[in-house]
Amino acid sequence: MPRAEVLEIAEPEVIVVGAGLAGLVAAYELVSAGRRVLIVEQENRNNLGAQAYWSLGGLFFVDSPEQRLMGVKDSHELALQDWLGSAQFDRAREDHWPRRWADAYVRFAAGEKRAYLRRLGLRVLPLVGWAERGDGSPSGHGNSVPRFHLTWGTGPEVVRVFADPLLARERQGLVSFAFRHRVDELIVEHGAAVGIRGVVLEPSEAKRGVASSREAVDRFELRAPGIVAATGGIGHNFELIRRNWPVQRLGAAPAYMIAGVPAYVDGRMLGIAAQAGASVINADRMWHYTEGIHNWDPIWPQHAIRIIPGPSSLWLDASGQRMEAPNYPGFDTLRTLRRILATGYDYSWFILTRSIIEREFALSGSEQNPDITAKHIGQMLASRIGAGAPGPVAAFERHGADFVVRSTLSALVAGMNELARGPQLELAQVERQVLARDNEIENGYGKDAQLMAIANARRYRGERFTRIAKPHRLLDPAHGPLIAVRLNVLTRKTLGGIETNLDSQAMRPDGSPFAGLYAAGEVAGFGGGGVHGYNALEGTFLGGCIFSGRAAGRALARELGG
Repeated sequence: MPRAEVLEIAEPEVIVVGAGLAGLVAAYELVSAGRRVLIVEQENRNNLGAQAYWSLGGLFFVDSPEQRLMGVKDSHELALQDWLGSAQFDRAREDHWPRRWADAYVRFAAGEKRAYLRRLGLRVLPLVGWAERGDGSPSGHGNSVPRFHLTWGTGPEVVRVFADPLLARERQGLVSFAFRHRVDELIVEHGAAVGIRGVVLEPSEAKRGVASSREAVDRFELRAPGIVAATGGIGHNFELIRRNWPVQRLGAAPAYMIAGVPAYVDGRMLGIAAQAGASVINADRMWHYTEGIHNWDPIWPQHAIRIIPGPSSLWLDASGQRMEAPNYPGFDTLRTLRRILATGYDYSWFILTRSIIEREFALSGSEQNPDITAKHIGQMLASRIGAGAPGPVAAFERHGADFVVRSTLSALVAGMNELARGPQLELAQVERQVLARDNEIENGYGKDAQLMAIANARRYRGERFTRIAKPHRLLDPAHGPLIAVRLNVLTRKTLGGIETNLDSQAMRPDGSPFAGLYAAGEVAGFGGGGVHGYNALEGTFLGGCIFSGRAAGRALARELGG
């Protein structure tokens, strides 16, 4: 049996619970200030970096050189307008710190964030993506301009720039890891967090992301003057998601969901922190995607991949009714989720062509983008600009359980009905909507709001030449065959969490700081207990881990005399 890793530093000054991105950033800042750090993690060493490793590596920058190169005019003022329009903060008590975090984070994104990461060696691609395009209102939800900067190396590179310095310090004896240690309790004495208790899980050699054993073989207790909770959110805990689901805002929780994050993303620390006396707020705010597909080659249970779509696919609900504005691909995630669930079903459909899938379909996840993850320029150019769909997209088209490929619309609808979990689609209804859309294509203008949005998006050269297909009739055989994709609800992010001040120090329900306890990353709602409010602008999750982890590490270093 493999030996459990229990590597404890003598008298650590800070214990970081969680070896994901936020925990690594906090530890990096602490060790850089000369503090002794112990990182405690319930998974094995293979999972260093946690969810961030699996990410696409998107980062939200404001008025960056990459934006300016693409002709994008952005500013702190515009970005803050977009952030507050999306967040829609409306809770006097629970939104006090999230509002302050939002202002601080947008200033960070418009200021030193890019330079901070570049000093660590991180680089981004020159093309800036336009994610979450919004609800059509200048003061409402969405990004007014492209701000999604893709890391060269995707999620693994974001993890590496913080993990490598820590691993070097580990070899020097300045930082230690205790893997397979699950925290079950925060030790509080005289009103201050002073340690953690939990169980040692049996050793595991499971590969990254694979669900591991929860068999306990021992107990532990560890103490330090500072504790940082950086344990992630609730994305794979369907019971907790349903318990906190905002029925009045989004409708009834989906009966069927698939998981965009590994099984260890269980949200346990939220309950542990609350039991210890921390304030946990905005539990009903969460972020789940509508474009989930079943991974044909899964790593964790119920493994889902998100399609990151361009704007051209025709989107139908489960009954076959076309989605109205602004419920178009890539525009307003949670509004579209509410629209889908209003039908009484938990899935929807894309109808598209071979030309659209080749140009507009990208898949979330580092493993679904091997060219960019491996930093292979030749492969990237061949995959993204050359003929045909990128390899991972083509693999889903061949093997994916949610894909239907047919040469005629009648055959396509028949195939869709074989996959339907709800009503059978009527060919006449689907055909009527496809023809109505196609009849609007002939002119460069018209009254179809989705085609107007596509024309607007194609004015941005970063997407016109690399991301958005030239508008064409869906029933034009030259662009076929036809493709349909069944889209499922994919669980992903916690937008609420442990309430924190701008130092990432946990707060108590009475508004006072919780001595010794800090929280960073998703467990803290990415800062403050809900920096995103009700909506996210995308590219903001990794950045929230970095910003809140950095704040926790620097504040504790100051407190400890660093």
